[in-house]
Amino acid sequence: TEAIGLYNVGQSCCLNSLLQVFLMNIHFTGILRRIMIPRHAAQMRRNVPYQMLLLLEEMQHGKRKAVFPTALAHCLSAYRVKLFVQHDAAQLFLTLWNVIKMQMGKPELVEELSDLYTICVQEHLACQKCSVETKRNSSMLTLPLPVLDSNSHKLRTLENCLQYFFHPEELTDHNMCFCEQCGRKTPFLQSMRLVHLPKTLTIHLKRFCFENSAYIHKLSHYLPFPQDLDFSAVLTEDQCQADANEKAAWQYELFAVVAHSGSTSCGHYCAYIRSLTERKWYCFNDSEVCQVSWDDVKCTYGHPSLHWAETAYLLMYMKKQLQ
Repeated sequence: TEAIGLYNVGQSCCLNSLLQVFLMNIHFTGILRRIMIPRHAAQMRRNVPYQMLLLLEEMQHGKRKAVFPTALAHCLSAYRVKLFVQHDAAQLFLTLWNVIKMQMGKPELVEELSDLYTICVQEHLACQKCSVETKRNSSMLTLPLPVLDSNSHKLRTLENCLQYFFHPEELTDHNMCFCEQCGRKTPFLQSMRLVHLPKTLTIHLKRFCFENSAYIHKLSHYLPFPQDLDFSAVLTEDQCQADANEKAAWQYELFAVVAHSGSTSCGHYCAYIRSLTERKWYCFNDSEVCQVSWDDVKCTYGHPSLHWAETAYLLMYMKKQLQ
């Protein structure tokens, strides 16, 4: 059905944008519809997946342009998601996901939720003196991509950001690590290799930084991102730790953009989402929802001289074969 907005119930633009991203993802809502329903009223009020399901059904069955997410917002307040405060969309996404996973109830749904969002990487540390190497697999919910390199130079495209994130880094001087084989601190080469990508991939563009300052400020420079993204074409063989079948599935299409406008202390979020059923782009700006074009979405690339302009902060990509 047509897209429905969410009323702002107390500086809830960040929460509203993320809820729209979750609820417009038909793979997520397919999991949500199979949750275990709490037995008691008190449990229902405190169960985030259940409150999300109620909100989804209200949005789908109502004929209004927007609904109030008040019950869900009150439910989330018990899990450190407060109203009337500024939220960071990347941090709030992690908080929401962890609470949803914790309260999902059925182990098979927890596994499906993890498969839908979890990234797997392999961290490598190699001593530059004796060549002893350690490897460790770890999971991530987002790829936190720097938009500046180590010399504070602006990275020009999303592909550049990905290549830089997976580029090996030399740990020297005060960053040296202790090598058990050498028995002392030595220079190390640190690298990260991509092992597995999920069905819904979340990329965090790190546009809020200190950059030689005691205060966090926003980096608003122009940074284009593609509608179609092939990771196997962007990364080198040395940056991947995956077999041919895994890499063949690394074909993605942009699903959503959570954009930030304003400053770090006084900002606003909205979400651009491509409907997986209609194949149309919509802008969700709290209670206002309208159909937009790809050119409208590209306006979130950023502008070097407009620091208050709308700028992409989270990018959600969807594996193509799922659609």
